[in-house]
Amino acid sequence: MRMYNRILYQIGLGVLALVPLASTSYATEADNQHKVAAESMSERACPADLDALATCYWGKDHNGAYFLIARPKVPNGILIVHAHGGPRHVDPTPNGSDEDLTRYASMVKEGYSWIGSTYRTGGYGVRLAAKDVDVSREIFWTQFGRPRMTILHGQSYGGNVVAKLAETAALDEKGQVLYDGVMLTGGAVGKRLDTYDQLINLRVIYQYFCNNLPYPNEEQYPAWQGLPKQSTSPRSEARKRVNECTGVDQKAEARTVQQARHLKAILGATKLTEREFAHRMELTTFRFQDVVHNFLGGKNPFTNTMTVYRGSGDDDALNRGVERFSGDVQARDLISFDSDVRGTLVAPTITLQARYDPIVSYRAQAHFKNVVAQAGQSHLLFQLLTSEDQHSGLSDSQYLATLATLVDWIGSKQRPTLKKVRGTCESYALKSGKQCFFIENEAE
Repeated sequence: MRMYNRILYQIGLGVLALVPLASTSYATEADNQHKVAAESMSERACPADLDALATCYWGKDHNGAYFLIARPKVPNGILIVHAHGGPRHVDPTPNGSDEDLTRYASMVKEGYSWIGSTYRTGGYGVRLAAKDVDVSREIFWTQFGRPRMTILHGQSYGGNVVAKLAETAALDEKGQVLYDGVMLTGGAVGKRLDTYDQLINLRVIYQYFCNNLPYPNEEQYPAWQGLPKQSTSPRSEARKRVNECTGVDQKAEARTVQQARHLKAILGATKLTEREFAHRMELTTFRFQDVVHNFLGGKNPFTNTMTVYRGSGDDDALNRGVERFSGDVQARDLISFDSDVRGTLVAPTITLQARYDPIVSYRAQAHFKNVVAQAGQSHLLFQLLTSEDQHSGLSDSQYLATLATLVDWIGSKQRPTLKKVRGTCESYALKSGKQCFFIENEAE
């Protein structure tokens, strides 16, 4: 509820009383600079067997976010400021960025310095996370000096965080660019409410056929809540129930007739693949629980009173029996204000997306392209597509080629071409054995 009041105040929705966030700092920029300068950090072992190549440090910033730094012993003078995916829906821990550095260890091996923030909270909040990412940059600059180039990298939800940071805080008070370039990988840069509306439709369709989130003999709650506020049910429980009803985690021949019937109906009505369905059902539980109860103060942002569902095999029965509700307009405004991007780029930006990503649809990149074009900044955007079916584990050669392409673009002022990116990627592939899968991007 506190987050809800804070943002209502920011966008002028008529709330007069401002309630401060618990354990959250909204200090002035001068205060932040003072605290960053006083930030302490300690040397620690590097994850991903990087100790022979880099020195790692960790610490906790003044807002409660933990940070992890990797400094190559032979640096190339370029800093990667990383924003992780999620939200993770768990409290941040000192080792919270280890997974991220392990995933992108190839960057450090190539000489890039790296810093990642856990964010101060494990819950939803794009603008708040963007502040934490920018503080991590300040920490690195304060401790080691400004590198010759600083690049923002956002993965998944972190792509939304980075895109928001790049358009709201990419310049200092003198109008000078703080971030020389931006790289989004599997970036969730579609319109947030469109994504959530698709998810709530999935949830009510699922509940109509499966009726086990909740079971009839459990405490009842509306689908838009995800889970009750007080629920501590583990993720494994939701996945167990989804599999119990649909057999989605089993081979087709191992499913019961009823499971196969349910799965076919749900996929038909939602137009999802099996992999997309399994991943996104988790978002309809724990993500909605966090967004609704913690970010929106219990407000419902969803309306499906007039939605007509088709493709289930018995659409008349589905549309008669599916749960219906009407949402709060201000709750929707809050989500849009917090997460939607305007496309106002100030630095070269490259997106890298797998065509068959089961979590973030490649169509999000088309939306991002459109808003950038509407802002008149298309000359600062270049988009790459691969034929892979992964979300966050693309070929290392592609990550490195994308980074190298961005660095070259920043230096040369020449917009990249797919042919040149492929050539750069093949050079990395020869050294690492990790293949390249770039394909023509219809968005480009």
